[in-house]
Amino acid sequence: MKKFLIVGLGNIGSEYVNTRHNIGFKILDYISNQENCSFQTVKLGEITEFKIKGRTLLLLKPNTYMNLSGKAVKYWMEKENIPKENILIITDDLNLSFGTIRIKSKGSDGGHNGLKNIQLLLDTTEYPRFRFGISDAFKKGQQVNYVLGEWSEEEKENLKERLEISSEIVKSFALAGLNNTMNLFNGK
Repeated sequence: MKKFLIVGLGNIGSEYVNTRHNIGFKILDYISNQENCSFQTVKLGEITEFKIKGRTLLLLKPNTYMNLSGKAVKYWMEKENIPKENILIITDDLNLSFGTIRIKSKGSDGGHNGLKNIQLLLDTTEYPRFRFGISDAFKKGQQVNYVLGEWSEEEKENLKERLEISSEIVKSFALAGLNNTMNLFNGK
């Protein structure tokens, strides 16, 4: 049976639940609700799993805070013996307009501290990632407040449809592979 590690990046704590930076957690919560599975607190995070057509998807929300996400990713990859091509890191991206999807097989951290730490601990930039656009609609010097700020009312309304597409992306990654998923969903 093929295993996949789907990692949603975010920060733990109730004050971060509905922030833009926590889109990775939000997507995994959405999928776990769809699949009727619940997260359990484990070493370095919260994890749940579900099976789909002979594949096991482990959903991981690291509890190491964003900047140390690599520790949880590396631990669970090794513990579950999951190769890097079977991991998918879900993160927010300021460089993409709200809700824009960009799936890649490799790339730079783009200034994202969670990706920077994953790259450092995995010693590679070659791992699949799913970037969810949160836009850069903030004034100079307000990046931290924007990223850690809550969604606007308009974003909240549009988020429902974007979460459904995000769920389809995760399942497609496991069932159809990275290249097919990129072709189907990039830019949508």
